[in-house]
Amino acid sequence: MQVEEIFISMGSNTGARELMLQEALKEIALLPVNIMALSGIYETASWGIPDQPPYLNQVIRISTSLEPSVFMQNLLQIEQKLGRIRSGERWLSRTIDLDILFFGNLILQTPALQLPHPRLSERRFVLVPLAEIRPFFRDPLTKKTVLELLRDCQDPLQVNLWPLSKSSVKG
Repeated sequence: MQVEEIFISMGSNTGARELMLQEALKEIALLPVNIMALSGIYETASWGIPDQPPYLNQVIRISTSLEPSVFMQNLLQIEQKLGRIRSGERWLSRTIDLDILFFGNLILQTPALQLPHPRLSERRFVLVPLAEIRPFFRDPLTKKTVLELLRDCQDPLQVNLWPLSKSSVKG
């Protein structure tokens, strides 16, 4: 069964950041998915630890027949392939970060995967690109739309459209 409305956040703050987003998108496209929409690319100061390089972030909307845990394992393999090293510490610089924001209306709480993403409502760098492609999607937990989540977000970091993003999101 094909699940609609799966949203993935992609971020990179080391190396060729824009290229990392493009490479992650190419790898995701090799999975059994249908890529339905891409946000623009946005630049934001590092969240959590401010003395790191700024991030480029993008949100994509897909559908897939994969189960959430299997799909997450595929994303972790893509991160590893693109040079991500998981040390266990949070908010460190990374070549690529791939997070499932929503998997349809599924609510899931396991040690390996929490859906919706537990901190998405705290992060403007996720909500701005998500609002670009699906502003009225409702969070199954809070029942708020993405625009309402963005309006209520207390994150002070500015999220700026990356100047080249419209020409670089082709995949």
